[in-house]
Amino acid sequence: MPKKYPAEVRDRAVNMVLDRITEYPSLYAACKALAPKLDVGAESLRRWVVQSQVDSGEKDGPTTDEIDELKRLRVENRDLKEANEILKAASIFFARELDPRRR
Repeated sequence: MPKKYPAEVRDRAVNMVLDRITEYPSLYAACKALAPKLDVGAESLRRWVVQSQVDSGEKDGPTTDEIDELKRLRVENRDLKEANEILKAASIFFARELDPRRR
């Protein structure tokens, strides 16, 4: 199970990487060098920085708000499909019960 870091830790880590990114040849190199100092994984740190850049408009991609809305809509869609299946099964059951040919 992955660790859940507080938002303040993420924000400080992202700011640290963005402040020092010019000292390294790439974003990955910066994250790899700074991650042990921050006690986080290099890939986690890199993903946080990339998502921060997307949220600020520096890079293309879905923002955090869009990702959250997509997750919410997927859960809602799953729940509605499940409710629809239950209603279909119930309607079949009651249609059999009310069928005059069964009496």
